[in-house]
Amino acid sequence: MSAEIVQLVEQAGPYLTTALSAYGVAVFTRAETAAADATANLGRCVLQAVWRRRDERGRAELEAAVHDAVESPEDEDAAAALRQQIKRVLREDAELRAELARLLPASGETVHVTASGERSIAAKTIGTAVTGDHTTIQP
Repeated sequence: MSAEIVQLVEQAGPYLTTALSAYGVAVFTRAETAAADATANLGRCVLQAVWRRRDERGRAELEAAVHDAVESPEDEDAAAALRQQIKRVLREDAELRAELARLLPASGETVHVTASGERSIAAKTIGTAVTGDHTTIQP
């Protein structure tokens, strides 16, 4: 296994743990929310990115690993099984490795993002963000 994959999974670890605590097994279906902190939202983004790249069987396996990790947050074996699922996908998908490398802060990098005020947006990376009234987004 490449050092890059190991590093990505290690970097994602705290974000995944926080996402599972905040969202539980609904982590795949929940949208980003201001009520959850940036760490939980980033972990949710990582898990959803991995989930989107899996086929039906792979999604079921990943969902089972998430369920086990949520049900037993102190169980290192459950956490390891989830990490193993993520590593498997990363080994097979160079595009996903690149996406996660862009999402996650570099090793040792500290990211501080602050939003203040009505309709504020704060993000390290962002796709489309809309804060205005009566806005229509065209694909």
